[in-house]
Amino acid sequence: MKNTAKKLSNVQPIPLLKQEALYIGIDIGKERHVAGFVSLTLLERHQRFEACPTLAFENSREGFSALVERIRTLAPFEHCFALVEKTGHYHKALIQYLQELDIPVYLMHVQERPKGMMKTDKRDALNLANTLYNQLALGIQVSDKTQLVRQAVPPTPAAAQLKGLIRHRYELVHEATQRKNKLTAICDEVFPEFTRILHDPNGPTALALREHFPTPAALATASLSALKEVRGKAHNIGNDRLLELQRLATESIGTKDIVRQRGLILEQTQLTRELHLLQEHIAQLEREITTIVVQAREGRILQSMGIGPIQAATIIAAIGSIENFPNAGSLKSYFGWSPTVIQSGSTVDSVGQTHKGTRPMKQMMFLIVSSLIKRDTEWAKLYERLVKTRCPYDQRTGQRKGKLRIIGRVAGQLIETMYALLKTDAEIIGKALPNEPPPEPVLYDPEKHRQHREGHYQPLKVSVRRSVLTLLPHSSP
Repeated sequence: MKNTAKKLSNVQPIPLLKQEALYIGIDIGKERHVAGFVSLTLLERHQRFEACPTLAFENSREGFSALVERIRTLAPFEHCFALVEKTGHYHKALIQYLQELDIPVYLMHVQERPKGMMKTDKRDALNLANTLYNQLALGIQVSDKTQLVRQAVPPTPAAAQLKGLIRHRYELVHEATQRKNKLTAICDEVFPEFTRILHDPNGPTALALREHFPTPAALATASLSALKEVRGKAHNIGNDRLLELQRLATESIGTKDIVRQRGLILEQTQLTRELHLLQEHIAQLEREITTIVVQAREGRILQSMGIGPIQAATIIAAIGSIENFPNAGSLKSYFGWSPTVIQSGSTVDSVGQTHKGTRPMKQMMFLIVSSLIKRDTEWAKLYERLVKTRCPYDQRTGQRKGKLRIIGRVAGQLIETMYALLKTDAEIIGKALPNEPPPEPVLYDPEKHRQHREGHYQPLKVSVRRSVLTLLPHSSP
């Protein structure tokens, strides 16, 4: 930090024009960041952006303060723009710090460095600053969307709370599935006939029986009253099925090796306890997530569309703020449900789904649409109509072909409706006065959707009518 302060004392301030913008590119590191500064005055003085000034600062409060002091010597905050790459989580604290100072922060994907170019943090920072200068100041357009810079809008309060909870729930569910797979493998080795009576070997009743009677011999020699006590109030297994389970235990072909059984029983006991703990934590997270979704405006909007609380929470956490997406197409692309067209003359001509987007959201949207088309909803009616008109009937299988394309079509329209409602609500909140509560959000109305589908279109946004210039007939003098 002393070296940084010494460097700052030797820096001669470069006064910029009052209305001139300063573009800051920041190369993110784990313990140290490097900022590069580009502006019209700096480019005129140094002739090329690689020679513009830079600053190395620590990833700490003192380092952030040093960056702010350097920015003050170059331009006021209202004329500054910063750009960082999406690299893990090391940039989040810096982005929050800059946004608290009302400095607009832009994000872009990590760029691949051209081959043969020397890699330095200073060069990377200045390259980011030059990229931001080109796109914002000069208006240069890029053909590759991965090189496009987008402003980082702070997430809504609900999204900020749900992001960590949804991620933690996803990890816990993944770990619980691993435990279940291991328990299933142990059951197949110790007592493979167990699933004839209880199809799910990891259900509550099945785990209770396996925990109290870990081997087929222990289950076969147990009394019926002991089995009924462990079964509890479960209605999916009666006394006759318990007796049948005991009969299968006496004839089981599971492993008889005592040493092997002892190791499997110990592993099964630990896995069962771990699974119970994971399920308890998942239930606690889901209760907290549901409470947040019910109280949030975005949650009320998404639930009005027939989306469950956990699914709605996943969408809210993924979006962050609907202001991050300029149109519905960008949201569909982010969710991985936008169409891609491959065309080259007359030999190649196909349309399919994009391979981009976030995988959890792509899977979640598939589950949402699959659930909606099974219920009495407008989305189910749309799906049935499109299947009849777009999916040819296969005489050999007796089924219609191409239903997955229809699911993609329904998912696209669902995302468009979602975007329109969330964008309208964001505009309502933006127009509300600071000391007054905003009006109630505009929820999804199935009746309006039905009328829209029948041709009576009613846009959510009121279009501004342009004034019409009427030409009066010229009167002769």
